Amino acid sequence: MEISKLAFLETYTLENNEGIMGAILVTDADTKPLEFRVTAPIRPTNFQKTLYGNVLMEHILVELVSVPLLNAINEQIDLILVRDPLFLGVNDKQGVRVIKVFDENDKGLNGKTNGAVKIGSDGNSTIFVDTSKKFSDELPDIKDKLKNLADSRNLIEPFDRLKIACEQVHLQKTGD
Repeated sequence: MEISKLAFLETYTLENNEGIMGAILVTDADTKPLEFRVTAPIRPTNFQKTLYGNVLMEHILVELVSVPLLNAINEQIDLILVRDPLFLGVNDKQGVRVIKVFDENDKGLNGKTNGAVKIGSDGNSTIFVDTSKKFSDELPDIKDKLKNLADSRNLIEPFDRLKIACEQVHLQKTGD
């Protein structure tokens, strides 16, 4: 598996309980943007909060953010990188591997780092990757591919770009 196009999948929580926006940034191997998509704010009702309980955020991230965004992109991607472990549920919904990327300050899959593998350092911190149990046997190969990218690019930084882009899109829509 050669990694030539990555997708970075992230959420942005709006202030004042206005909801959650999801965004995807498709890049080349150098993390240069190729495509960007964003969802409208998702505002669960109190009734939905009651019915979904503890699985509400997973439902929002997988069913209402990830699946629609992945269906909307035009680019063929090789790998999806996420920060939030709830996004790993997308591994059961489509064929492109979803990998959690984090540094030593973040928690790994389900708050554990025992299955995570180190892929390198961005100069300030060590970068790790993890995935759902379904694809854990593929993690060493994925790690090797990502290590080559991580040697020249910070794989955490595009998530910061996504959050800022979501904020800018929201401000444009609200006229602020």
